[in-house]
Formats: sequence, C-alpha cells, structure tokens
Amino acid sequence: MKGEELPGQGFRPGERLIDLANAVRADPELSRDALAELLAHHGESREDLTRREFSRSDAEELRAAAARLAALLAESDTDRAAHGINALLAECGARPRLSRHGGHSWHLHIDRGDDASWAEWFLASSALALAQILTEYGRAPWGECAASRCGRLYLGTGPGSARRYCSTACASRERVAAHRRRKKADG
Repeated sequence: MKGEELPGQGFRPGERLIDLANAVRADPELSRDALAELLAHHGESREDLTRREFSRSDAEELRAAAARLAALLAESDTDRAAHGINALLAECGARPRLSRHGGHSWHLHIDRGDDASWAEWFLASSALALAQILTEYGRAPWGECAASRCGRLYLGTGPGSARRYCSTACASRERVAAHRRRKKADG
C-alpha cells in the first residue's frame, strides 16, 4: 500500500515525520492536495494518493496524527519522550513485520496491515522511527528550534553535539543577535 523510500535514499521516516509535522503546524488546515504532494515527495506512490485512495477524510485524520506527533517532537525531555513513544507503540497494537510493495525494498512496518488507514500507518511508522532514533542516540535528538520567531521542529541526527536550531541559518541569526546585544550592552 504505502511506500517508504525515496529512490536512492532508502527509508527515511524521520525526515517525512518532520516535514509533515512542520507543514501541519504551519497550516493546521493543510489541504488534501498539499499533504498528498508531501507524501509523494517522501516516496509514496502517486497511485496511492489519488482522491479515491487518499480522501479528504484520510487527510483530516493524517493532519491530526501529524499534530499529535508534533507535540511529541517538541518534547525535549528524553524520559517523557520515551513514555510518549511507548504509548504510541502500544496504541499501534501490532507486531513488527517486514513488508515489500510497490517496487520498494523490504522495510519494517508495525501498522495493523497494508489496509491500515493513513493516520494509523503514519503514527505507527513515526513512533517506530522515533524509538529507533532515541535508542541509537540515547536521548531525544529532536526538538523545537530555539531561535526567536522560528519554532520549526528539527531532527538532530547528524554528527556533532546536540542541536538547538532547525538550521544553520537560524543558529547564525541567533549568534549574530546575541553578539549585537553584547556589543550594545558594553556600550
């Protein structure tokens, strides 16, 4: 049913999660077509995204799931994040299984099956991705950008120390602003 890969890039549910969560935070009424375009960008089959296969009702449920996951991504406390992920995994109520469909390679699913709703699939695959990321890093390497007037969610799984900003642009703006405040305070 639902694909999981971008050609040549492999399975990237964390990036899909961040993109959808940020899009829904920016526009809580994000259109069905805009959601379908985001899903297609992340490797979902256009055949699975027709109005028949991905309805307005599906889009509404997916927006609610993305908003729910956005709240979890804003949680920086590792213990609270882990409990939130565990609650989602328990709600999924399915055992892990390998799936291959639509020309994609084998990948892990934990939704109830290939007939799971878009929202169920998104919650399950995102919870699994966050669980894997948290265990790999030993902490919640995600959060809300610390830059004033930004607030975008980010996934800090790259090399280096823990991130506080969604991009180098936000980090640079904040450093420059702090430098200017110090200069002004020094007279």
